[in-house]
Amino acid sequence: MRLILARHGETDANREGRVQGVGDSPLNSTGRCQAMALGHYLKDYTIDAVYSSPLTRALETAEPIARSHDLEVALVEGLRELDVGDLDGLTGPEIREKYPGFMEEWMRNVHSLRMPEGESIVELQARAWTSVEQIAQRHPEGIVVAVSHNFVIQSIVCKVLDLELNSFRKIRQDLGAVSILELSNEGSVLVTLNDRCHLRESS
Repeated sequence: MRLILARHGETDANREGRVQGVGDSPLNSTGRCQAMALGHYLKDYTIDAVYSSPLTRALETAEPIARSHDLEVALVEGLRELDVGDLDGLTGPEIREKYPGFMEEWMRNVHSLRMPEGESIVELQARAWTSVEQIAQRHPEGIVVAVSHNFVIQSIVCKVLDLELNSFRKIRQDLGAVSILELSNEGSVLVTLNDRCHLRESS
């Protein structure tokens, strides 16, 4: 299976530098342009299915892709963003003020760290990869799009490359950008990372 991972388009929270977890928010005008650009970019692919996180920003990004192939978007709970708990909606300075030392520990070791009243990135990777495996079982020879979120895509790429989760910070996935994986019984390969050429006119 060829899996096209797309990150959702921009929201106001992205523009304001606020943490976004499972708190729901729609795309802003830039994000809607990015979603349309994604739909146009992928319209000539032979897409078998379009999956999405159930969060609004991802679904609104997936819909133009699905429309261009006369498909319905299938929602997958495992593709939702990291539950950041009480950090949702906060800026970096606000996190440092309310949770002293948390950001420093997050930079040192994500494995043992759970978001305040949320989940850990280890839990995120486990559920995201389970979803990828389930999708691959449904479309072993197909081309599939999955619209998701930053931490989800980074954790999936870490899994494919056999990288420690602490390495997720070395993987960039911009808003509206695409990364492509090839998954088979012989193993998994990263084909493309953070392709955003289609966004030049929408940026």
